[in-house]
Amino acid sequence: MQKYGSLLSRLLISAIFIFAGLGKIFDPTSTMGYMKSTGMPAVRFFLVMAIIFELAGGISVLIGYKARLGALGLIVFLIPVTLIFHNNFSDQTQLIMFMKNMAILGALIAIAINGPGGMSLDGRKPALS
Repeated sequence: MQKYGSLLSRLLISAIFIFAGLGKIFDPTSTMGYMKSTGMPAVRFFLVMAIIFELAGGISVLIGYKARLGALGLIVFLIPVTLIFHNNFSDQTQLIMFMKNMAILGALIAIAINGPGGMSLDGRKPALS
């Protein structure tokens, strides 16, 4: 049960990052507009960096290849994103988004500490010689 649970948790947590990264690729204008509305500088640079972090980290966690490193990368990405974009706690929606990101951080920390589990590229057993 544990190996299937780890796989399911990696699938669920990585999906949000992979879909977000793909969304930014297919509609960069909307994302850059939102970033500009917060006063963020160098939006093209940060958009590209967000896509790289979300896709590389999301795929790493999903397939369980260097999953601890992928989870750490997503943690490094998610902390400033949360503080920059979801800091208006008087807005109920922003408070919920902040708390959602805290839950995602918790899952990523668990992966970073415990690894991806047995059903992963990192967890495969070496071939016998």
